[in-house]
Amino acid sequence: MARTASPRAAASTTPSADERKPAVSFTEVMGWVSRGFEVVGIGVLVIGFLTGVVKSLLAYAGGQREGAYDLVRRYFGRSILLGLEILIAADLIRTVAVDPTLQNVLVLGLIILIRTFLSFTLEIEIDGIVPWRRWRLTGHGSEPAPERRDHP
Repeated sequence: MARTASPRAAASTTPSADERKPAVSFTEVMGWVSRGFEVVGIGVLVIGFLTGVVKSLLAYAGGQREGAYDLVRRYFGRSILLGLEILIAADLIRTVAVDPTLQNVLVLGLIILIRTFLSFTLEIEIDGIVPWRRWRLTGHGSEPAPERRDHP
């Protein structure tokens, strides 16, 4: 004799359409994307530092003892700038897509202000000049328009 399960037992093991969850939610995916950006940002910092150290050691071994420190400083400074930009993107994704509360938006605004200030001051420290006057050092970019003199 074949044994059949009661309809009640079969119904209790299969979830209803309301009980089923999507395999992965949008919030979870954006959380992973945000973490991915954070990992890339940290990787940029580490690789930039290591590249600067290696280039500096090669320059030092090649006889450029004065320029060795500047190489580490320049490479690591540039990697900090790029890393900060990537970390800001991670914060934006997390705040907008994962947990968009007013408190998180305000904290994000403060973080962006701090990181922008850091980026700006690092750029001045690395180049030795404010960004809008860099064309004078490099010759690249557009020169400011000459002053107009409408009257003699």
